Amino acid sequence: MIRRLLVANRGEVARRVFATCRLVGIETVAVYTDADADAPYVDEADYAVHLPGSTPSATYLRGDLLIAAAKRSGANAVHPGHGTLAEDPDFAAAVAEAGMIWVGTPSATLATLRHKAETKAVVDEAAVPILPSFGDPQEVPGFPVLIKPTTGEGGVGMRVVRDAQTLAEAVASTRREVGGDVYCEPYLENVRHVEVPVLADVHGTVVPFGERECSVQRRYQTIVEETPSPAVDAGLREELCRAAIVAVRSLGFVGIGTVEFLLDADDEFWFVELTPSLQMQHAVTECVSGYDLVRLQLLVAEGGALPMPGPPPIRGHAIEVRLSAEDPAYAWLPATGALHRFTVPDVAGSFRPLPQPGLRLDAGVADGSSVGAQQDPMLAKLVAWAPTRQEAARMLASALTRTQLHGVVSNRDLLVRVLRHPGFRAGETDTGFLDRHPEVFAPLLSSVDAVRLSCLAAALAGAAGRRAAAPVLHSLPSGWRNVPSGSQTAVYDGPAGPVEVGYRMNRHGELAAWWVRAVDPEELDLAGLGQAPVLDDHPPTVVVHAGSDRVALDVNGIRLTFHVHRVGEVSYVDSPEGSVTLRELSRFPLPAPEAGEGSLIAPLPGAVRRILVVPGQRVRAGELLLTLEAMKLEHPVHAPAAGVVASLPVHPGVEVDTGELLAVLDPE
Repeated sequence: MIRRLLVANRGEVARRVFATCRLVGIETVAVYTDADADAPYVDEADYAVHLPGSTPSATYLRGDLLIAAAKRSGANAVHPGHGTLAEDPDFAAAVAEAGMIWVGTPSATLATLRHKAETKAVVDEAAVPILPSFGDPQEVPGFPVLIKPTTGEGGVGMRVVRDAQTLAEAVASTRREVGGDVYCEPYLENVRHVEVPVLADVHGTVVPFGERECSVQRRYQTIVEETPSPAVDAGLREELCRAAIVAVRSLGFVGIGTVEFLLDADDEFWFVELTPSLQMQHAVTECVSGYDLVRLQLLVAEGGALPMPGPPPIRGHAIEVRLSAEDPAYAWLPATGALHRFTVPDVAGSFRPLPQPGLRLDAGVADGSSVGAQQDPMLAKLVAWAPTRQEAARMLASALTRTQLHGVVSNRDLLVRVLRHPGFRAGETDTGFLDRHPEVFAPLLSSVDAVRLSCLAAALAGAAGRRAAAPVLHSLPSGWRNVPSGSQTAVYDGPAGPVEVGYRMNRHGELAAWWVRAVDPEELDLAGLGQAPVLDDHPPTVVVHAGSDRVALDVNGIRLTFHVHRVGEVSYVDSPEGSVTLRELSRFPLPAPEAGEGSLIAPLPGAVRRILVVPGQRVRAGELLLTLEAMKLEHPVHAPAAGVVASLPVHPGVEVDTGELLAVLDPE
């Protein structure tokens, strides 16, 4: 029996496992680094063990440190969470050798699953449909093909090649990037990614839990999941579940896992892989099935029998989105910083199956959390469970729109636009959805009037805050004069560049005029010495209330409320239309240093992982120069143009900050 469980992971998944452990009476142990010392999951554990070091490879991925932590804390079981350690046969074997219960798939099975080509061969022999694989580029019969590493987590190191001329070079480049061997398989475009979650116990029972649709993806990793799939009927579901059971039995699989398939428009499907862990998207399955999958996972690890003879019935529809600290508009670049506010409205529960339809939030962060370069960019999973798919999508989009997420750039706006897109609502999702619909990358707050009103609200809230904090005469309105003349102005750096906000009050404190105009950065007059601008034509606007954190405006007879959260010089403005971040520009800015010609600077903080060039080497435009490891992902740095590497002031393993010099190229 499991008495005390160490979770060899962090963040949201650790909180998820702890929630079930509390329910069934199992004591919990967390592991943490200095960066996670104040994280919510550490506070929720019964015991916590500090891991020295900073990078994941030196802490959360060090099996010897984790087993030592389990022994020191008196844990008799280890749960790997999801990800690398859940799929590591060596770590699973080490836990068992230490005399502890491994809450996961046995080491021998993991050793087979680690090699994807070997896994496909076993499943193929069991008559489950697979796509052909080619280890030698010369064997590839047609294009396009997808290059995959033979080992590793899904989505990492994958590359599409569309012609024979570039195949050999692409294979060699991918081998260098992943540090191992690769293989090729046909690349199917505009297919669905559908998976079947399964539980298998040591007594031979295998139970599938319907199917999940995971087709809306970026970088081959899903960002929207739902169950049931809008493209799968009862007959196809039975076929998929039957194939999943055959695959699981052929591999001798025990524990919780996910059998992944590709599904085309003709309902043909092919096995992709079996992921041996509690998947991030397990919450949607818990909603429609009513079962606590972590509880069942613990039961199987203790040698117990699954309590159900077959697949549970599906109750309603559940959709999940992954809120991540990344910028979709800039190649999904991860973002770091302090999370000043994280509030999701109308949440019915967290980390456990809901008793009735509603919103479920599984978050690894809270107000004040720090999002660092060594962490996964995912902040939280938000799930809507409703009687129908349309209700679930509407509920989820509304909650995301009203979410206050301040401090880091996120993919929230894109997720809302996906959920509201006619194609998504019609169930027309596949792996090419984002490529076909670039309109979902637009900011949610996109109308000119909505942006202008948000800017006005920020200026009014800023003035109200300054007056409230004034040591004398704080009851007087901002800018009050005996003879009304000049206007109040503020300049912000907004999503589309610098804007100037101006307004003028009359004797009665009413809004007499206001404007918001774009400003050329080179012509900024931050000291207010320039000529007064021409007022823009705006609809009649009345200030109903102007406080430091809330501004209510009546626009053409319609009242809108703006919530303003100011942190330093930054104002975060939320409204029913969407959110905008505005940084107030100083009247007397200091000159910023400029990078020299040919300088390549770090786009985000991280660690230099690999350097593939040397000083004096001639490189082509687009050639990979080096990689940065940040937020558990490898980010390539390519040559912007052909040239010669003049200098490399960094080396593998060195930590760099945003804007730090990585290399200098002399252009040809």
